[in-house]
Amino acid sequence: MAKHLGDGSYFGYIVEEHGKPIAGIGLMTIEWPPGPSHPTQDRRGYVLNVFVEPSHRKRGIAKALMDRADQEFASRGVAFAILHATKMGRPLYAQLGWSATSEMAKSL
Repeated sequence: MAKHLGDGSYFGYIVEEHGKPIAGIGLMTIEWPPGPSHPTQDRRGYVLNVFVEPSHRKRGIAKALMDRADQEFASRGVAFAILHATKMGRPLYAQLGWSATSEMAKSL
């Protein structure tokens, strides 16, 4: 990750309470050929590593982090973003306007 931290393509936010981290989000801008969802852009945003400590869940922290992600991507001129949702995270993401895609994966 040193390369991506250094060139600014990986960035994120940590939420602290009394100096202790309680939540965080990782964000990336990744090169991606234009497509139907973003026909004029050659990159997309990628949301990863969204986490809230169990003791702090259901307080709106994840929503606030996702809202911040939207703002950060917009400020960087990124108009399309993706994420890979856990079963637990899907309801929040759907509530925030994210939709499921047909992506599949395979380890090689």
